Amino acid sequence: MMLNQVWLRMINRFKELWEFKIFKYTVVIQGGYFILSLILTLIFFRDRNDFLVYYKVGQQVLTDMNELYTTTYNWPFRYLPISALYFVPFYLIGFDLGFVVFNSINFVLNIVISLILYKIVMLVRREGHEEGDKRVILYICLYMLSLPQLFNYILGQINLYVTLLILLSLYIFLKKSEIKWELIASIILGVSLLIKPITIFMIPFLIVLHFDFQNRKLTFNLTKSFIRLIGLVLPLSLNFILFLIYPNLLKGFIGANFTSSEPSQINHSFSLTKLIINFLYVIQFTKSQILSIQIPLFLSFLLIISILGFISFTTRNNNNTSLIYGYSFGILIMFLCYFDSWDHHLLNFTPLLIIILFNLPRESNLNKKFFKP
Repeated sequence: MMLNQVWLRMINRFKELWEFKIFKYTVVIQGGYFILSLILTLIFFRDRNDFLVYYKVGQQVLTDMNELYTTTYNWPFRYLPISALYFVPFYLIGFDLGFVVFNSINFVLNIVISLILYKIVMLVRREGHEEGDKRVILYICLYMLSLPQLFNYILGQINLYVTLLILLSLYIFLKKSEIKWELIASIILGVSLLIKPITIFMIPFLIVLHFDFQNRKLTFNLTKSFIRLIGLVLPLSLNFILFLIYPNLLKGFIGANFTSSEPSQINHSFSLTKLIINFLYVIQFTKSQILSIQIPLFLSFLLIISILGFISFTTRNNNNTSLIYGYSFGILIMFLCYFDSWDHHLLNFTPLLIIILFNLPRESNLNKKFFKP
């Protein structure tokens, strides 16, 4: 009986949404993205997609886990080793079926992401915004229509897994205040790190620290900060088990991400670090010279931007929605500093921008100048 009521509510809600033209376009175009990705990748780009790397990683787990990071793939595998286990089932069912299943999951994830994003926006929306949810639906649909969605499908990327976990953890942080929910939300965010370390620079912003300039007062919630950090560490600790069992993994992981020649390759990443590395190649720097400066360059950007971001975060108004901006700072620092930042990574960042848009006063200068609809 309960399931029938839920199903009936879902159907009625879908009928309501179908009245919006933008929603109709979104459903059709998202379906088109999905079908187009199957055609393009399985026929034309079989050897040029990220899913092929994940597929071979699944194979490598079964053959020799110790050589996970030293095996040659189309592109380097840079994620934590525990994430490699997820790709084993896709290898076992074969590349073609694996890709179809993988992108089917991505399609479902987009639906769930839309639902959670809607709930967060309605939870944090400031007074002064339009009544009803028409404008909220518009921005969520624009996110679903964006070209990074198509690129994500074609490449067979895992960005949507991370986006779902980011939004789910943020929703729990905003909705619940009990310590047990703080722990659960932190664990969920920790799982996102297992899948893809793009959220690693969110960690400092989970520390509950605020400096009131006007009253020269520093407040620090030790208990809440400790619980959040413990929640993050719990999933990550699974990797230490693999590092102990397979000694080559840690060295390979560090090499793939920082010390080898792979991070210094020329590509179209839009991070500041990569843009400078590309420029150094243009002015005839040798690979050995670039290898010698890539880590100092990365750390310099990381230190400067992180300090500026953390100071800005800890000195702004401290309220129950502050974590939205902490999440955004963490992702932005990653995009600007790390070697590889791609257009499809915007799928992780754009939902946070949508949330910020509705959390800002409707008549703020930012909303007036840049967000017309």
